[in-house]
Amino acid sequence: MADRVLVTLDGEVRDADAPLLHADDFGVLRGDGVFETLLVRKGRACAVELHLARLAASAEAADLLEPDRDAWRRAIGVALKEWGDEREGVLRLVYTRGREGADVPTAFLLMTPVAERVEKARRDGVSVVTLERGFSADLAQRAPWQLLGAKTLSYATNMAALRHAESVGADDVVFTSSEGYVLEGPRSTVLVARGRSLVTPPPEQGILPGTTQQALFDLAGERDLVARYEPLRPADLVVADGVWLISSVALAVRVHTLDGHALTPRFPVGELEKLVDEAVDAAR
Repeated sequence: MADRVLVTLDGEVRDADAPLLHADDFGVLRGDGVFETLLVRKGRACAVELHLARLAASAEAADLLEPDRDAWRRAIGVALKEWGDEREGVLRLVYTRGREGADVPTAFLLMTPVAERVEKARRDGVSVVTLERGFSADLAQRAPWQLLGAKTLSYATNMAALRHAESVGADDVVFTSSEGYVLEGPRSTVLVARGRSLVTPPPEQGILPGTTQQALFDLAGERDLVARYEPLRPADLVVADGVWLISSVALAVRVHTLDGHALTPRFPVGELEKLVDEAVDAAR
């Protein structure tokens, strides 16, 4: 059973240890490309259509050629067959501008095991620090070329923020705007509970629309929960009945500590996590 599965968009299974990208690929030279990350479990890729729709939206924002969704679906099927159904996996869809001067995008899928940190975060929750992201909440509307709502390969700032969090003894990060609004995590959507209401910051604040959060919101009404978008500040996280970082792979991770202060959970333990599991299983 392979630890990694690499598939190109033509459906060919490639040697994951062999070279694939050219040195002049813009995805390598400039981070000029977009990607998606899907959870695979029980032989199924979760929320494929939500992720393909976001891949297409990111590609449009970055002025890339429109992705061929049927080709991506077929390649996903090949990757799933190679991976099997006995273990979870992380499936990355990568789509770059391609080689300099070639005008042909580079596209591939890479399947890897779920990291141990993800298992630990699901089980134990995480401690979080708030860090300034360095832009205002309305920048996405004023400067669409910043690609704030697109899932691009330019993740250096996000990774630097996570390393800083680790250096101060925290597990993860919540970014804030220059006005002090809560934005998102480096690889997650922020969600709070207020009674039976679930609240997340609005995408208009330059936030990547969350696929798992959307699947959760689609199901929430059937579970006697109200789901809505609303600006949040760090103080709102402190007084909330529960705070989670929502993502495609880690799913719902409870935040137990914020900026060194222990949070008091009042939302029923395990209910949100179970609901996210159901939502992801139900999503197309």
